Amino acid sequence: MELSYFGANCLRITTKKAQVVVDDNLQKLGLKTVTKPTDISLKTFKEVPDHQARIKVDMPGEYETAGVIIHGVAARAHMDEEGKNNATIHTLEADGARVAILGHIYPELSEDQLEQIGMVDIVVVPVGNSGYTLDAVGALKLIKQIEPKVVIPTHYADKDIKYEMPQVELADALKNLGMEVSETLDKYKYKPTELSDSMRLIVLNR
Repeated sequence: MELSYFGANCLRITTKKAQVVVDDNLQKLGLKTVTKPTDISLKTFKEVPDHQARIKVDMPGEYETAGVIIHGVAARAHMDEEGKNNATIHTLEADGARVAILGHIYPELSEDQLEQIGMVDIVVVPVGNSGYTLDAVGALKLIKQIEPKVVIPTHYADKDIKYEMPQVELADALKNLGMEVSETLDKYKYKPTELSDSMRLIVLNR
């Protein structure tokens, strides 16, 4: 499994049999869409447009295709009132790896949600704050609850992205996150033999 980052909350997850694109909201933010007709499109929030993808997954439930198992967990969006669940946390399992994509959620997970998420190798979490999404404090709270082996931050300030609300610079977010960067990469390729008991923070270049 390989992960590439395209800005905002958008990633491409490449497995042996499939291509999964997460939250391709790029065109709205001044960049070019990266979704292809052969991709699986994964959405964690409603504002992401519907792309001409082979398969679209945008709500809670169980899905399996091309060797990829996707499980959507209903969650309170960051700006939701208490009791509402307008966001979806997705876990994706393929090639012996398990990824949790948190999206723009409220920094509080119930025991039931944690049980549905289960044990994961990689967590993808936004850190941009400004009232729009998680800040580093909220992100760290969720990371401690889920306890992944690898953390990949997303949705931070980028001079080429026209965010609706200004986002925090990655360096500032990382200070508040209280974690040292293990590596900065163009792509992250999951290799279980390289993982240890220590949690790793991987920054992906856009």
